[in-house]
Formats: sequence, structure tokens, C-alpha cells
Amino acid sequence: MDRSYTVAIRTLGKAGEKYQQELNSLMAQTIRPTEIIVYLAEGYPIPEETCGLERYVYVKKGMVAQRALPYDEISTEWILFLDDDVYLPADGVEQMFNAIEEHKADVIAPNTFDNHKFTGLVKLTNILLRKAVPFHSETMAYNVLYSGGYGYNSNPINDFYWSETNAGPCFLCRKADFLNIHLEDELWLDEAPYALPDDQVMFYKMHLSGLKVATLFNSGIVHLDAGTAVATTPDRNEKMLYSEVRNQIIFWYRFIKPNVHGIKKIYAALSIFQYKNMRRLLALKNKLCGDSRQCVTINRAITDAYIFVDRQ
Repeated sequence: MDRSYTVAIRTLGKAGEKYQQELNSLMAQTIRPTEIIVYLAEGYPIPEETCGLERYVYVKKGMVAQRALPYDEISTEWILFLDDDVYLPADGVEQMFNAIEEHKADVIAPNTFDNHKFTGLVKLTNILLRKAVPFHSETMAYNVLYSGGYGYNSNPINDFYWSETNAGPCFLCRKADFLNIHLEDELWLDEAPYALPDDQVMFYKMHLSGLKVATLFNSGIVHLDAGTAVATTPDRNEKMLYSEVRNQIIFWYRFIKPNVHGIKKIYAALSIFQYKNMRRLLALKNKLCGDSRQCVTINRAITDAYIFVDRQ
């Protein structure tokens, strides 16, 4: 198998030292990239951090817009897609290629978000919402729920698992396979303040198209998460809540409803009903404590989601 690859990084150019760590780790790979192309949002200055191999291409701003590209600049079969704040150990790319070759996978992403380490209260809330639900499996890491949320392996002990979705800061995929999912059709995600669940949309489209999607655990690849440096504020939390509710409902109508049949349609409808009304119930608790902002945000998100769905 040809292991030549190009790195494609999406960025606003603000990750600083974490971006430099990423560039340094790419240059230290046992299988070095042919090229590093950085897709920088229009209007943002080129970062000072450098490794000497990267070149910049200006594109429209947006988590989806900066990834749903034709990649005409890339001639290699494989692309390593990265956010701007990922550290890879020296054999990180080699591990991914080895796993793809051994298991005959098409797409692989390292596990960069430990869902199984959520606190008990977070786990319970997510289960009630049907947003993130644990399960036991010897072969599966992540699946997509009928609610539009996702399930995760509660006790991953192996290094390799199959998946229907993944975290998206880092993944390895053939260029042709990526282009065939037409991620550009999902720019509606960028219309919200936050594009989540953009990773789930992307990987689930891969799964639905027949690609074998995998997750690699214990790789040493780490999402340094430059975004955590931004202070959490009530305004930011409300924008994230609005985005999550709006986009999960739209996701359900675009990807769950058309792909379930028979009795499963009823279960899927009950699942999204549970999600919406548990969201409202949790917001009502806050309202009774004197804070009505969540109720307003959730109702606006649900209304906007159905306006979008009705337009399609």
C-alpha cells in the first residue's frame, strides 16, 4: 500500500504554541508527509509558527467550509486531516496506516475524546437526553443513535474498533473517498454559532456510503484543544446550547428519519421526542431557579430547526 500522504490543516491561525507542537510532531513522523497544506480562513493573518514545509491556502471561514473543499492542491492518494492543535507521536501516522492495512479499513481516527471518562452526573444527563449513551462491545467504539446522538463504548480495552462516528481533530482517509461524501452539502452546520455535530455528520456520511470507519485507541495522538483557552461565558454556553439543539434536530431529519424503516421509525420518532422534551425539562428546572435563558434558547433552536427542515 502506498503510504504517501498530504496533511490538510484547517485553522484560524490562533492556536499558537499548540500549533507549533503539531507542526513539530509532523516533521518528526516515521512516515513524513509529502506536503503540509494549511487552509486558513479568509481575513486571518498567517501564523508566525512554522516548520518550513507548510503552505497556506485561503478559504471561506467555517468548521465545515474549511474542510468541505475540493483539495485540488493535493495529489497524494491519502490525506491526513487535522485541526490546528493535535500532537502526534513519532509513529502516530505509521500506527494509523498499519491499522488500515491490517483491518482493511477505509478511514481511521484516533480516539481523542474519552467519553467513557465522563462523570456520573454528566453520563446520566446525556443518557436521559439520548445525547451520548454508553454501551458494551468488543468490536464497536461509537455508533449513531436513533435520537441523532451517539453511543460510545463504556470500557474500551482494545486498540482497534469499528465505528459509525468519531471525533474529527485527526483522521486519515483517501482523498477520493472523502470527496465522494460531498461534505459541501452540509454547510448548514456553519449557519449556527457552533458547527457541532460536524464530526458526526462527516463520519456518519462515510459510514452510510459504505466506507469502513475505524477508531484507534492508545495511539498517543492527543487533541491539545486550543479552544479550551477561551473563557467559558454565559453567552458562549447559550450559543453552544442553541447550536447543539438546532443541529441535532436537523441531523435527525436529514440522516436518521430517511434511513430507518418499519417499527424502527416509531422508535426513532420517540427518541427525538425524548431528546427535545428532556432538553425543555432541564431548562425548566433552571427557569424555576430564576434563570429563563435556557428555555428561550432551546425553544428558539427548535423553532429554527423546523423552519430549516420545512425549507428543504
